[in-house]
Amino acid sequence: MTVNLPRWTLIVLCLGCVPARGDSPAVIERVAILIDNNYVDAGKAHEIAAALRNDARSGRFAKAVEPRDLAAALTVQLKSFDHHFNVTWSQAALPGAPPIPQEAAERRSNYGFRSVAMLPGAIGYIDMRTFVYLNFGKPEAPARKAVDAALTMVTDADAIILDLRSNGGGLPAMVGYLVSAFTPAVPDIYNVIHRRDGIESERPKDRYPAPRLDVPLYVLISGRTASAAESTAYTLQAAKRAIIVGETSGGAANPGGEFPAGDGFDVFISTGTPVNPITQSNWERVGVKPDVAVPAGQALERAEILALEAVLAKDPDGKEATDSRWVLEALQAKQKPPPGPALTGYVGVYGDAEVAIVDGRLSLRRGPHPALTMIRVRGDVFASDDEPFRRAIFERNATGKVIGFQWTRSSGQTSWYRRTG
Repeated sequence: MTVNLPRWTLIVLCLGCVPARGDSPAVIERVAILIDNNYVDAGKAHEIAAALRNDARSGRFAKAVEPRDLAAALTVQLKSFDHHFNVTWSQAALPGAPPIPQEAAERRSNYGFRSVAMLPGAIGYIDMRTFVYLNFGKPEAPARKAVDAALTMVTDADAIILDLRSNGGGLPAMVGYLVSAFTPAVPDIYNVIHRRDGIESERPKDRYPAPRLDVPLYVLISGRTASAAESTAYTLQAAKRAIIVGETSGGAANPGGEFPAGDGFDVFISTGTPVNPITQSNWERVGVKPDVAVPAGQALERAEILALEAVLAKDPDGKEATDSRWVLEALQAKQKPPPGPALTGYVGVYGDAEVAIVDGRLSLRRGPHPALTMIRVRGDVFASDDEPFRRAIFERNATGKVIGFQWTRSSGQTSWYRRTG
């Protein structure tokens, strides 16, 4: 017979307990009760709890001698039902060991934003690692200020890349706010989370005040992308607002929370399941499928190329097109190096500049400046790897010998360096 104890009762029963050892049937039973009482699908919850009890009786967890081994074994077994299930054990969770304050953890992670940059070619880049709590109605709150600052930094970008490859998720409120920065208020595109006691939408109570509705948008994902990060990618993809680049994501759709199971054990249980209004489905167990499938390590460079191609397609002859084109050509040359004359023909001294070969690539040093690694764009034209809007265009005499190079910027600034040795 299953005894349905309220959550607070479980906590009281377990105060002062010693860490579990061996098969730990008491811990397993408490985890089963928590799942039975809280998992989003009541019918499936009964099945999972019953399966867990059967596994315990059959001795499946008998080899889990230490608490951490038991937590790991339970996690493996439970993930076959829902990718969000996770059982942990920590000495810090025992009485007398206070946890690290959540506010401090969020502050130390800059509220999820690892870096924000303007990449060459005016491509905005946001590297986001987690989704923290967003307090709607309080624009002065730290998390709100962080996301607003990140979006403000890419306001003038010609295209934007949102990197979620290392984002394991977090809280859904941030999902809606971030999506609102790139989508119109209508139609409603936001996932609706169904729970045992009702539904709630990821549609934000506060929208980002200055959304970029037409800027080309690319979202990077990988197998590490999960939960709220997947929700962001899935929502934008379903609304046909972003191109998803990378690898299929983790497939953890159902949100939830941690429940204490006593003796230092905690179990993450899904208490909701999202339904997208466009697809009438979600990404549980199947993941978000990329529109452009590439290895995760190549996703950023691929997205940069796609972004620059989109920018040039919109305005191929604009005032800034040369800069975009030069950056694009350099990126394409890195992916597929073009043929050209031997690099040894460029080595030499050019006034206060020097050209050498370092690790099989052309290196250019000008005066006291650090050496730049160069990428052949075509023939005698090389771009700076770090600043692809700068080029060295080598010139030859009638006999084919290199006599100097023009150091040129996409804006038109040029300096001549004649070969002197």
